[in-house]
Amino acid sequence: MKKALIIGGIVVSLVIIYFLVSGGETSGGAELISTVEKGDFEVKIITTGELEAKNSVEILGPSGLRNFRIYQVNIQNIAEEGTEVKKGDWIATLDPSELTGRISDLQTELDTKESEYTQTRLDTALQMRQARDELINLKYAVEEKEIVLEQSQYEPPATIKQAQIDLDKAKRAYSQAKENYKIKLEQNAAKMRIAGGYLGKIRRDFGDLMQLKESFQIKAPEDGMMIYRKGWDGKPIKEGSQISAWDPVVATLPDLSVMLSKTYVNEVDVRKVKVGQPVEIGLDAFPEKELKGKVISVANVGEQKPNTDAKVFQVSIQLEGHDPLLRPSMTTSNTIITKSVADVLHIPLESLHNKNDSITYVFKKEGLNITKQEVSVGETNADAAIILAGLEEGDKVYLSMPGDEDGDVDLLPELNGKRNQKKEEKPAKEEAEAKKDMRRPKGAR
Repeated sequence: MKKALIIGGIVVSLVIIYFLVSGGETSGGAELISTVEKGDFEVKIITTGELEAKNSVEILGPSGLRNFRIYQVNIQNIAEEGTEVKKGDWIATLDPSELTGRISDLQTELDTKESEYTQTRLDTALQMRQARDELINLKYAVEEKEIVLEQSQYEPPATIKQAQIDLDKAKRAYSQAKENYKIKLEQNAAKMRIAGGYLGKIRRDFGDLMQLKESFQIKAPEDGMMIYRKGWDGKPIKEGSQISAWDPVVATLPDLSVMLSKTYVNEVDVRKVKVGQPVEIGLDAFPEKELKGKVISVANVGEQKPNTDAKVFQVSIQLEGHDPLLRPSMTTSNTIITKSVADVLHIPLESLHNKNDSITYVFKKEGLNITKQEVSVGETNADAAIILAGLEEGDKVYLSMPGDEDGDVDLLPELNGKRNQKKEEKPAKEEAEAKKDMRRPKGAR
């Protein structure tokens, strides 16, 4: 009987222990607890970026469009993005409709100027021939008058005088005709230069237009892989897109030996980012790859994100080494390590709670009890925070708020001074504002 009672007691004890253990496991499963750890802590900023080549060769469309008042040209056909091309290979064809109209108009003008030039040349040639004939005739007239004067030596003085006057008139007419011939020659030469200048300009313009038409067939300047140029809206160009006469870039040939990840950091975190900081880089296309890089530039001016009020700053990250699998426009995950602190206490961010926006505390487990312990927090990253005071290595803290939220917070004495100072500053500031309002004239706001 005694033996049976002992066995029964043992069984009951085992059952009680079982339920106690089961209850404890259930409770522990619902209450997630983390241990305060001590070690190296990295302040990180995590962003998403896009790969692009650091250096590239631009594939340009025609450069002389503005000379003929053409400011926008549509892309009629274009090779597929990512195509491996050789120097001189076809890249794209531009729509020549507007250019063809200009060529037709200039052809008509060229025909007109050539006719005018021919007419001017014939007119001046005829005028100069007439002027030369006149000179010859006047020269003969002078010679005739000289003969008449010579034969009149035995005539009366009046006859000799008349012959001399006639000779002088003939010489003067011949001299004037020679001067007029020189002037007319210069005039006609000027007319020919003007007509020739107009014709030459039209011919040059026509030749330039024909060369421009040839450049509407865009060719690759170097070997490489073609990447479409992105427009003002950030979208790649395509068939039907327009290129501008001021910026006629159609596509690029990137140098894949040196790659960048272009990313954007919000205005709150950008002050932490500095040139030279290390970056851990992942690729969505190849999750198994782990790449390294460093920050090489941080924009000084922010940008507005589309459809949001957020301001961001562009950050360029250069990848280390070369990987033939990397391609422009691949999506990257960038972890920028802005600061590394050695041998510090840290806990998950989920453990931190705030009271009145002035007290940061944790739920600390001490045996079977739970206390609300104020902590002093240092640097944080996306996952954890440095604890400057309030906890020790090995302490247990709750990741989620326990069911019972009542109870006072155990405050840190070293933070009381700062809290009291803030309390004193607040009434003083309010009093100063009240005095300012009293000095303000009535009706002024």
